[in-house]
Amino acid sequence: MSKIILTGDRPTGRLHVGHYVGSLRRRVELQNSGEYEKIFIMIADAQALTDNFDNPEKVRQNIVEVALDYLSVGLDPTRSTLFVQSQIPELTELTFYYMNLVTVSRLQRNPTVKSEIQLRNFETSIPVGFFCYPISQAADITAFRATTVPVGEDQLPMIEQTREIVRRFHAVYGTEVLVEPEVLLPNNQACLRLPGIDGKAKMSKSLGNCIYLSDNPEEIRKKIMSMYTDPLHLQVSDPGHVEGNTVFTYLDAFCKPEHFRQYCPDYSCLDEMKNHYRRGGLGDVKIKKFLNAVLQEELEPIRARRTVWEKDIAGVYEILKAGSSAARQAAAETLDEVKRAMKINYFEDTSLIREQAARYENT
Repeated sequence: MSKIILTGDRPTGRLHVGHYVGSLRRRVELQNSGEYEKIFIMIADAQALTDNFDNPEKVRQNIVEVALDYLSVGLDPTRSTLFVQSQIPELTELTFYYMNLVTVSRLQRNPTVKSEIQLRNFETSIPVGFFCYPISQAADITAFRATTVPVGEDQLPMIEQTREIVRRFHAVYGTEVLVEPEVLLPNNQACLRLPGIDGKAKMSKSLGNCIYLSDNPEEIRKKIMSMYTDPLHLQVSDPGHVEGNTVFTYLDAFCKPEHFRQYCPDYSCLDEMKNHYRRGGLGDVKIKKFLNAVLQEELEPIRARRTVWEKDIAGVYEILKAGSSAARQAAAETLDEVKRAMKINYFEDTSLIREQAARYENT
């Protein structure tokens, strides 16, 4: 079986370093690995509209922002198919058919759905589209026969729901036309969920605690210098806590041994720096300056590529148009097989037409 990846992001704003360490950096590695026959990367605008239905302009304006971030991190449209979800109507049709395979109570038990409902204060009035987005996600994944879905741990219940839908479809219709996907988690524990600069559990555009990939060097420096560290580490001489310290969490995600030789030769590795901080004598300003140097080095080529693409926005839209056309063709092939399995391919089933014609000829 061919190895195929599907992944993507909601276009509700520019992408940030949480997206980068959680998925974007790994996508580029997977794209360049040569292991996968196809890689589909979706700008999930239809899904974004489930909780932004009254603000479509927000979604509309951020399509190109997300596309620019994709291209700037190194996603290559000649090796990965970049497309826009709403331009693939076959996904909507698959979602409709899959709705018959899932109960309301099962959706209500989905931990990701429950937490997202609480986050958006939808407890008393849940839009049906938002409530059903695990089914929509299953349509996205299966439409492209994805064997692998790179996600964070918080998305595991969503992928399990997709697997359940695939198994249910095969059981009901007696033929295995869909692919049951596997999960690919981040390979760096610190990348599973990068906290916001304020120490909150999640970096979030709505909380304003993000470092964006497109931020300029001074914006990044200011955000790093304002980062939450250890509230008990008041004096440089005070022993400090590394666990829960946002600066060290970011260093876990970004720094490499060579960074110490270049920017902080007092230490040979991150463990040495952590141990010094724990016993006291290492100030927050020094570790923040080190993080700033590390992060600036990581993001500088991304900013440079984005600057080039920003001068060819029409070209960016052409990439999305071509990718959406290719994605639609792939989804249409899956939909044809699904309809054949469900026996609703009436006009293509010549044996059905002959059978019905013969039945009426003999009456």
